[in-house]
Amino acid sequence: MRLTDFLRANAPFLTAGAMLTFLSSFGQTYFISLFAGEIRLAFDLTHGAWGGIYMIGTMASAAVMVWAGGLTDLFRVRHLAPVVLAGLATACLAMAFNPWVWALPVIIFALRFFGQGMCSHIAVIAMARWFVATRGRALSIASLGFALGEALVPMAVVAAMTVFAWQNLWVLGAVVCLGAIPFLYRLLTQERTPASHAESDVSFGMNGHHWRRLQALRHPLFWCMVPAVLGPSAFNTAFFFHQVHVAEVKDLEHLVFVSFFPLYTAVGIASMVLSGWALDRLGTARLTPFYQLPMVAAFLIFGLTHSPLGLAVGFVFLGMTSGANATLPNAFWAEFYGTAHIGSIKSMATAVMVLGSAIGPGLTGLLIDIGVGIETQFIGIAGFFCATTALMLFGITRAARDLPLAMTGPDFRTPQP
Repeated sequence: MRLTDFLRANAPFLTAGAMLTFLSSFGQTYFISLFAGEIRLAFDLTHGAWGGIYMIGTMASAAVMVWAGGLTDLFRVRHLAPVVLAGLATACLAMAFNPWVWALPVIIFALRFFGQGMCSHIAVIAMARWFVATRGRALSIASLGFALGEALVPMAVVAAMTVFAWQNLWVLGAVVCLGAIPFLYRLLTQERTPASHAESDVSFGMNGHHWRRLQALRHPLFWCMVPAVLGPSAFNTAFFFHQVHVAEVKDLEHLVFVSFFPLYTAVGIASMVLSGWALDRLGTARLTPFYQLPMVAAFLIFGLTHSPLGLAVGFVFLGMTSGANATLPNAFWAEFYGTAHIGSIKSMATAVMVLGSAIGPGLTGLLIDIGVGIETQFIGIAGFFCATTALMLFGITRAARDLPLAMTGPDFRTPQP
């Protein structure tokens, strides 16, 4: 099917997915961190106190995601997503009008849980479940909402903060979330049936059946993937969280450092689309073990170079893995574990991802405080991604033998028709 025909035939479903990934912006680190200075000033918080509050709220949201992610196996998107968006809108309003410092961890929890956690989770689970042969293409298109949010929202917020009080922007965020609910419901009037309602669904996992959460947790493949799920979230977040410090270490103006962000976003979008196209033709088993290799190159460059050109090249490699990370891992869970219980299984991965976004900034900040330079850390992070690549290659190569329709010989499984 040509791309134009695919988009035309599936426009309501793809638009719904992209809307949810975009609306997750209100719970993402890059959005919340824009208000860090105003929040610390309003509540008289130190950098450490604000970082601790953020970590507590994020880790709590990761814990709850383990349970809540399974709701996508029980409820249709058009019923679950409005509840999530209403929760996200409530959290935005709470941030705008909250007068108590003790309530901040609860608000951060709600923003991270409903935004980064559930909005993202619902979108990728829907794409993985609704599409089989074109799963990669669907995931890449729906994930454009992430890239659009990263590219547009920070610039819009920074510009708006010169005119409006920061609290008003949180109110606007709540209005956007609430306004999206009827539009989303209309898009999904004829939503496809969740795979959890039919054990006969066509997309089976290893050994020809749909895996349940406990079965997945007992299988070594899941644990081979955990470091790979945690790594990009932890160290991408840490890299951007410490961007001012990195610019100082590199002896660059912060404006020069930020000027590389559009390049990073453009490469990420291109990688997202290309990885989705390749996924539909080659399958996740062939591609997933190697998609974090560009991250190795990125952090080696960040650790060794001080020139603007060198950093630009590093951002290119970082964007390559970031884009592929939006498609390949999400398709991986459906292909290897089936789609009937994909929500509860993927919720474990989402919880690990959210946990990583809490651990990364805290760990790297602690290492800076005890004298381990950020450039030295970048070299170590590159080594970490070498290890995750080796672990994925080992686990996926062994597990791919049990996939349905496995090809004979050393080749991996081809995508399902």
